Amino acid sequence: MDAFLQRLKRLDAYPKVNEDFYKRTLSGGVVTLVAAVVMLLLFISETTTETKLVVDTSRGERLRFDVTFPSIPCTLLSVDTMDISGEQHHDIRHDIEKRRLDSHGNVIEARKEGIGGTKIERPLQKHGGRLDKGEQYCGTCYGAEESDELCCNSCEEVREAYKKKGWALTNPDLIDQCAREDFVERVKTQQGEGCNVHGFLDVSKVAGNFHFAPGKGFYESNIDVPELSVLEGGFNITHKINKLSFGTEFPGVINPLDSAQWTQPASDGTYQYFIKVVPTIYTDIRGHKIHSNQFSVTEHFRDGNVRPKPQAGVFFFYDFSPIKVIFTEENRSLLHYLTNLCAIVGGVFTVSGIIDSFIYHGQKALKKKMELGKYR
Repeated sequence: MDAFLQRLKRLDAYPKVNEDFYKRTLSGGVVTLVAAVVMLLLFISETTTETKLVVDTSRGERLRFDVTFPSIPCTLLSVDTMDISGEQHHDIRHDIEKRRLDSHGNVIEARKEGIGGTKIERPLQKHGGRLDKGEQYCGTCYGAEESDELCCNSCEEVREAYKKKGWALTNPDLIDQCAREDFVERVKTQQGEGCNVHGFLDVSKVAGNFHFAPGKGFYESNIDVPELSVLEGGFNITHKINKLSFGTEFPGVINPLDSAQWTQPASDGTYQYFIKVVPTIYTDIRGHKIHSNQFSVTEHFRDGNVRPKPQAGVFFFYDFSPIKVIFTEENRSLLHYLTNLCAIVGGVFTVSGIIDSFIYHGQKALKKKMELGKYR
């Protein structure tokens, strides 16, 4: 029996060294500490993410944006949306905040867009006189009335009436409604300013677009015709996208348009972003679900020196994928975890041993050469 045990002892692949022969060093202590931290981090990160594809049956999504235009005043900047289902929203004002910026990018004024304009005490009536007390207001359309009953009680209604006639509103200063709403004065006051627009839009999960256009857009015959005849020259649509996301952010998501910036060349035109959105659900290790989206983007600039002249503005054309991606964080099985645990301990221990040996023998060789006078 003793002979058998002696033979078994000779098979020991881990011979022991007497502690009297150990030499502990400062570099070895540092390497050991670093190796322990690395092993701990690898232990903690031992989770896996399962990916699954399903058909997306959800109906809507919330789009968040934060865009800065350093050369377009807030008065002239509008936000419009439309999609292939026929839903259209022009000059959106709810859930959006505009910040007036000076030439250095500092905030002058921040306010949420309201509805309505400045009024005067006695507006001009359709019959040519001023509004008397107790009289119902019916503003003139300045010859653009489609019927005798039509009234234009705001600058916007006058502009719409002119549009339907195909006329250009070349001098809004002479339009009583526009003067009352102080539209032109606000444009003149804000010339040279910039604008930061941020907020959110609720969009349907169909192909569509939202865009920032200088001047209020008018949708007719499937073409946006902006109301910009009050100004001369083009618009500088240089812009910076501070933030653009579809839904809530989740760990590891990358929004490719965050902090994207574009500077307009000599001529104006239309800058277009084509966005492909992929619905995503992320479930963390605790079972908490985050409904969100990922997207990719391509860009294109349409020069304004062509006919027909494209509308100046920044357009975001989006399309949702019918397939939803589901990411689920999961713990590995115990057997798999133990296998990886052995691999981590063995790998880190071996590499750290090599590094420690290299440092130790390097220091030893350097010290010996210094003692011989080869290094001073």
